[in-house]
Amino acid sequence: MINIVTILTSILVIIVFVTKFLKKSKQNNDFYKNIRGPRGLPILGSALDFKTTKDVLQNLINYTRDYGDILRAQIGPFHRYILVSNYDFLECILSSSKLIRKSHNYKFLHSWLGTGLLTSDGAKWKTHRRILTPAFHFQILEQFIEVFEKCGNTLLDKLQNEVNRESCDIYPYVTMCTLDIICESIMGIRINAQEDSTSDYVQSVKNMCRIVVERSISPLQMCPFIYPLTKNYWTEKKSLKILHKQTNDVINARRKELESSKENSSNEEENFTKKKKPFLDLLLETKIDNRMLTQEEIREEVDTFMFEGHDTTASAISFTLFCLANSSESQKKTFEEQQAIFGNTQNVTASYADLQNMKYLEQVIKEALRLYPSVPFYGREITENVEYDGKLLPKGDILLIFAFGIHRNKKYFKNPENFDPDRFNNMEHNSPYAYIPFSAGPRNCIGQKFAMLEMKSTVSKIIRQYKLLPTTPQHELELVGETILKSTNGIKIRLRLR
Repeated sequence: MINIVTILTSILVIIVFVTKFLKKSKQNNDFYKNIRGPRGLPILGSALDFKTTKDVLQNLINYTRDYGDILRAQIGPFHRYILVSNYDFLECILSSSKLIRKSHNYKFLHSWLGTGLLTSDGAKWKTHRRILTPAFHFQILEQFIEVFEKCGNTLLDKLQNEVNRESCDIYPYVTMCTLDIICESIMGIRINAQEDSTSDYVQSVKNMCRIVVERSISPLQMCPFIYPLTKNYWTEKKSLKILHKQTNDVINARRKELESSKENSSNEEENFTKKKKPFLDLLLETKIDNRMLTQEEIREEVDTFMFEGHDTTASAISFTLFCLANSSESQKKTFEEQQAIFGNTQNVTASYADLQNMKYLEQVIKEALRLYPSVPFYGREITENVEYDGKLLPKGDILLIFAFGIHRNKKYFKNPENFDPDRFNNMEHNSPYAYIPFSAGPRNCIGQKFAMLEMKSTVSKIIRQYKLLPTTPQHELELVGETILKSTNGIKIRLRLR
């Protein structure tokens, strides 16, 4: 009896499955008439091209090379993608106030980030964006310089162990530093991550970034009924326990500090209420519809910024150091700028104004982000009919915005594979939708000014104390897009004291 029920259920599922597939295939075919893409297999599409997360970035590069900067691809029966690295199309997408919903793939982040600023849309996204924007006012950012300096000094001390060695993977050191920075500045809590090089939190973030991409390319793991039978499901549960505990600990610790400070002095309380508040303080004191945010709502936003505020920045800083190590001329110019600002470059505390004056270093960081964007691709869902080039974009399909692809497109960047910070001198390219490491338009990165200051501060401190050199033989990066751009074989350079 059980077998018969199982068989009948399976047949019903297959019928529904095929019906939805055929209906989807017929929708808005007019748009796809002149758009090429990999043929793939019936039902599975191109899913077999993506055996592991290591295949994702390279396949997207290959597809763009073979089929152009607007192409179609199918992964599984229901999810049709439009892979875009075309300027005009990106301008249409990113500038739109309608196309702001993240794609279905982001639901795989919900168990971790809930519907925080990264994954939410509609009224909730607009409300939370408005609430959190003041936390990144320049007067708030100025207060964080002291944190950048302190955490940066700890990083310099840790790197002493790597001086004169033939190879140093810079990424793990930088990751711990950026985690310390995001917690102490934005969250107002010290966790001393740099003193614990085996952080369970960091490993759990890595696990989740990998799992999200693996679920996005596996038709089986996309299925909510099959996923609990996989190894990734149990890895995710273990990782989430660690991640949510860390976040709740940070929230509760900050909540106690604020309550204690208010009780100690009425004058202090008055000053507290008048000054601009950092990120976590805003969340703890904000009311929406006359109610305080719940612990879960606060945790969703804190999880989002803990992740985005340390992992993306760690990636950007590490690739910037790699680029400087392998470009002696750019490193020379960077160091000369530091000398011009500070004179004696070591043991000097950089002010907010000093960081603002690091114009060439900013070009260096921007160029590193062009070659190695921290988020190499991201998705949007077409939620309503939007016209592009005289045709309607197919409602329900997914736009995969390929930042890595357009950043290396020779239409917009001369000699795109070369590291050339001077291309950002006076915004030579003058194409805002061709350079999108922080996205663009209404859903651009809310923390990009914070990130740029942090990156400048950290790279400045390192370049003033250490001379960066390439490894021998020169390290070849093995890039992989696991939500964040990383190198599976590390980001290796050599360090010498100046």
